[in-house]
Amino acid sequence: MSEAYWHSTSPGAIDAEGKVRMTISTESMDGGITRVLLDGRLDIQGAAAVDLRMNVLAGSSKFLLIDLSKVSFLGSMGLRSIIIPAQAVSRRGGKVALLSPVPMVEEVLKASRVDEIIPIFHDLDAAVAALC
Repeated sequence: MSEAYWHSTSPGAIDAEGKVRMTISTESMDGGITRVLLDGRLDIQGAAAVDLRMNVLAGSSKFLLIDLSKVSFLGSMGLRSIIIPAQAVSRRGGKVALLSPVPMVEEVLKASRVDEIIPIFHDLDAAVAALC
């Protein structure tokens, strides 16, 4: 992998109640892949925090790798924040993959059958190979 470029929005930011907010960072990878690192709870507030950025990325990236390794919770609005951008990328002929969800998050993805439309990988090289 060549040099990567990260953009971050204050990872690990704490809100007024002392809870970790959802943050989003991106990395440009070889092959035109944009790696999206989500960090925090992807609940209704977390989804609201990342929706606009996810939709912008979906409109400008052909290959999205959504890294869920730091997502501690995934609710229905969080699922929407993943599925809608993935559908937009797919409609434009691109591909999306999910990377390294924690067991509870993966369980939600599988129970909602998201894994049938967006592949889940636990290995970065395998995910990159599937996108290229």
